[in-house]
Amino acid sequence: MPHNSLMKNIHLEHPEDTILTGDLSCLDWFTAQGKLSVKMDGAPAIVWGTDPATGTFFVGTKAVFNKKKIRIAHNHDEIDQFYQGEVGQILHACFDRLPRVDAIIQGDFIGFGGTDEFNSQLITYKFGDVVSQHIVIAPHTLYEANDDLRDSWAEPLVYNLQSTDDVLFVQPDAFIAHGQTSFADVEEVCNFARQMATTATFVSDKEAAKIKQQINATIASGDQIQAEDFDCDANLIRLWALVKSIKDDCLFLCRNDGPAAYINGNRIDAEGYVLSNEFGMFKLINREVFSYANFNFSRFQNA
Repeated sequence: MPHNSLMKNIHLEHPEDTILTGDLSCLDWFTAQGKLSVKMDGAPAIVWGTDPATGTFFVGTKAVFNKKKIRIAHNHDEIDQFYQGEVGQILHACFDRLPRVDAIIQGDFIGFGGTDEFNSQLITYKFGDVVSQHIVIAPHTLYEANDDLRDSWAEPLVYNLQSTDDVLFVQPDAFIAHGQTSFADVEEVCNFARQMATTATFVSDKEAAKIKQQINATIASGDQIQAEDFDCDANLIRLWALVKSIKDDCLFLCRNDGPAAYINGNRIDAEGYVLSNEFGMFKLINREVFSYANFNFSRFQNA
């Protein structure tokens, strides 16, 4: 069964959002050593490998983890049964091209080869050479399961997959600037956040979900987060803002050797990063840039 460094198959959270309910584990997460990886912007998410229930190869999207409407495709007929349109076309290519592995892996589909430029959901990636392989995938997560994909748990993929004549696996190295092995420099601010937390009134999971919706809506509109605008303790939002600033300081130190990335023609570092250690797995993303852009994706498409 999973232990503390593993996680169930859940959506990656912004660390600052997790403190709304009083979970302060991200303050330990910031300063602990762990696995840092690049978060690439691809779609759809592709999950493939050996189905523990059947012992046979499968492909699918994250719908393979559905509790009820199961969409695990073990052959082309099942792909047609479960998936349609462009997603189905991509999965057919993945079924034919992906190497058979005795594991369960998830990655983002970046595109079909034959070019050196890939326009993903939001970001344009430019490679140094034309990609000769048929498909390009950025793998990032390894799953384990005892008997059923629905009971799987996740951990970061800590090894590089070997590209083949058919598939280019893109796994940029991520590292912290100045030779650092952790974000230990923010420890003092994390201690201050712990003190600040004693003055905040935390909320339930249901109330936190509403607050996160309001935060996302505010970011989508391009407005500043103001503590007084929320129907909760103002100190809680101030704590949220402090934790977000800690995250931004950590993000500023992140580097990678991946392909050149652009948004609307402007060069950027990366969509973001994922750090996993004994205290959890969270994403490091500049919300004012990338979350705003994602919330307003059609605007960038037409720009």
